[in-house]
Amino acid sequence: MTQDEMKKAAAYKALEFIKEGTIVGVGTGSTVNYFIDALATIKDDIEGAVSSSDESTKRLEAHGIEVFDLNNIGVLDVYVDGADEVNEYLTMIKGGGAALTREKIVAAVANQFICIADDSKLVDILGTFPLPIEVIPMARSYVARQLVKLGGDPEYRQGVITDNGNIIIDVHNLKIIDAKKLEADINAIVGVVSNGLFAARGADVLILGSASGIKVIK
Repeated sequence: MTQDEMKKAAAYKALEFIKEGTIVGVGTGSTVNYFIDALATIKDDIEGAVSSSDESTKRLEAHGIEVFDLNNIGVLDVYVDGADEVNEYLTMIKGGGAALTREKIVAAVANQFICIADDSKLVDILGTFPLPIEVIPMARSYVARQLVKLGGDPEYRQGVITDNGNIIIDVHNLKIIDAKKLEADINAIVGVVSNGLFAARGADVLILGSASGIKVIK
């Protein structure tokens, strides 16, 4: 089974968590693209979706799935998204697609967060994948200096502007032991919009596609 086949298998498995008549929170990324395609097969059974990025919105609408403004939704039953890294505690690094802030917002509203991924994303210790930080542009240098003090090696992601009009700094060479503390410490830096650690609000269910089949971790 190829990596893409594992992603697709995990994405279709997530349909089992979608309740009829609900609005579904949808994340961003290559695995989520498979989920959007899967969601299209049951689009007549759901009311619509809330999207975490312009890219996902376009894909949902192309399938004829109505996309709602989150401000008009009280509570989401479920949010489905991928991960760049995830550990056994269902803490994640996200933001490789630069949509981390909106992903965090939608995840905060959802009653249940379903993470879908291929098994290459499962790690013992987070930090091999560079940690993305969304930053107000004028604060880029200041934030980078503060990230160095936290033990990271920050790198400006050239040519990338988020859907919110901000920039991304990727922090390399972190070995993340206390993810909740680091998430809070980075968020406390003036100029940081949010960071790609999903620890305070991690996943509730992890669906992993693997060569031996689907694994579900709760």
